[in-house]
Amino acid sequence: MAGRLLKVSSAAAALLASSGLYLYGKHLDPSDVSVVRFGRAAATTAVISYDYLTSLRNVQYGTEEYWALKSKVHRRSAERLRDLCCANRGTFIKVGQHLGALDYLLPEEYTSVLRELHSRSPQSSIAEVQQVIREDLGKEIRQLFASFEDTPQGAASLAQVHKALLHDGRTVAVKVQHPKVQTQSSRDIVVIEVLLKAVKWLFPDFSFMWLVEEAKKNMPLELDFLNEGRNAEKVAELLKDFKFLKVPKIHWDLSTKRILTMDFMEGGQVNDREYMRRHSIDVNEISRNLGKMYSEMIFVHGFVHCDPHPGNVLVRKCPKSKRSEIVLLDHGLYQVLNQAFRLDYCRLWRALMKADMKGVERYSRRLGAGDMFPLFACVLTARSWASLNAGISRTAVTSLEDTEIRANAARYLPQISELLNKVPRQMLLLLKTNDLLRGIETVLQTRANASSFLNMSRCCVRALSRHGRSKARYRPRWLQIFLSEVLTLWQINLYEVFLWMKASMLGSWLRNLVSWLQFAQ
Repeated sequence: MAGRLLKVSSAAAALLASSGLYLYGKHLDPSDVSVVRFGRAAATTAVISYDYLTSLRNVQYGTEEYWALKSKVHRRSAERLRDLCCANRGTFIKVGQHLGALDYLLPEEYTSVLRELHSRSPQSSIAEVQQVIREDLGKEIRQLFASFEDTPQGAASLAQVHKALLHDGRTVAVKVQHPKVQTQSSRDIVVIEVLLKAVKWLFPDFSFMWLVEEAKKNMPLELDFLNEGRNAEKVAELLKDFKFLKVPKIHWDLSTKRILTMDFMEGGQVNDREYMRRHSIDVNEISRNLGKMYSEMIFVHGFVHCDPHPGNVLVRKCPKSKRSEIVLLDHGLYQVLNQAFRLDYCRLWRALMKADMKGVERYSRRLGAGDMFPLFACVLTARSWASLNAGISRTAVTSLEDTEIRANAARYLPQISELLNKVPRQMLLLLKTNDLLRGIETVLQTRANASSFLNMSRCCVRALSRHGRSKARYRPRWLQIFLSEVLTLWQINLYEVFLWMKASMLGSWLRNLVSWLQFAQ
């Protein structure tokens, strides 16, 4: 089989080379041609598969030598995959970025290498940007804007953002889609699906076909910037009570499916501790507010922004109020949770925070995990089974536990892949969102903070109480649910005060006083 793979990869490479020479003579970019993109992807897939088949063939499974060698193969394969994404661009970079965000679901070698794709996105020329604007808005840039910066503020896998000035003096950000992404995306997804099926045939334990299913569903939504604008307005309305949250206003008269014009908002990336230090922004406050915001989206509204990587979440000081604010960008990818799923997800997290292991099993099974509920709970929380049994809201995260989780993720990859194929599709984007948020907390060094769990608890209580009251047929039952909600929220607030006192100077003073009184007796 290894020999057959080598022949396939050689043929694909030869096809790629000959196609490239022909296209060079025609002055075309080979990366824009489907046969070249497919040949490049097929060759990379064949080489990676050949490496796994041959490198581990004569090493005993489970030995230290096996794991060390497998780590090297993971690293080589991840680098080849990264280079393929950079060469094919567009959809390939988007899928690669998605994989890079799956901490604790993929081996660390893959996530660390593929995370580099966030800073290696393609950039369209100003001529290409002008062409898209001319085609979609029917006018030249100079007619639409008083000024327009040729150099983009940032470039992503599907689009790039330019700063511009309207004729009335307002500063805006103009998001312009890369011109070839729209036509290439559907073909790229077919290519990825074919190659993943080939890998599945070679390695039966490989179960990442859910990647293709998610890409098929989500890519058309992310390529429709009018949909992104509607999402931005909806989340701004749902979370209007959070004064710290800012969502850029959309300028609909200058927006199309490939162009989105919005208010320009500056700030530092949410993982930039140095920026926060320079601007006197409290990292704990930012982490706490980020948790509040996402808990509200997930548990209460079931409308979830699913791409909170640092480039899409900015922090700043409000020039007027001097309060810290969070700016949420890139609203192309949202997950809408159906009510039954959302309520079971609430009940599962409530059980996890109470260390109610019977509840964890019951609701994990209801969410599709079956007998793999212990693995599901660990993947969802990125905590060890021992921590889950002790209560994740009472047990601090340690570097030792993080190392254990990463090691187990590599060893249980086939089981994790099987699990991801079993759970509802809604769960996949939530897992990605959880991992991105955990990554931010890790960088901010706030992951051990209990406030995120307290905010989740509040939202779970409110969501379940609201549902219970809506189903109550009699007034006494409605009142009972309401009073139970008030009491539970009061208990959570009291516990938060206790934690604050424990960590504060007052708490230290009280502990010393109690110790002194005990000693005096």
